[in-house]
Amino acid sequence: MAILYYIPRLLLTLIALITIIVPYIADFNVTHVYNPEWPGHARFHNGQTMSMGVYLGSMTLWKTWSSTAEQDRLWTATVIAAAYYITQGSAYYYPGATAWDPPQEFSVPHVHLYVVIPILSLVATAYGLEQWRFAGEAGGRQKAL
Repeated sequence: MAILYYIPRLLLTLIALITIIVPYIADFNVTHVYNPEWPGHARFHNGQTMSMGVYLGSMTLWKTWSSTAEQDRLWTATVIAAAYYITQGSAYYYPGATAWDPPQEFSVPHVHLYVVIPILSLVATAYGLEQWRFAGEAGGRQKAL
């Protein structure tokens, strides 16, 4: 019967590994990232998509094999809220990626970071405030005992 306990986890692990690896097999080559016909901003979003696969696959592995705690809801919400913005920030690091394509132009380099950094700061603030609340509630319960 113990094997039945692990089958769902093993299936989710397989899905997570596929989500992490397959986008790089399919896209990190001359058909996508190194395609000379592709403009830089297309590479940017392709990079973001590949990073999203790594992020989501990694979170799937973590949630599949980690234990559950009261604060797990908060941590899960935090990593989900941050996913789009973390992977958008990572997109600049893919070969040939640019924040925009002509005729669009911005005088600020890495313009997306002006959205990514404030949003991630809000996510971190929300997480910190909720942790603070948990700590206060735990302190109140200890005093009541």
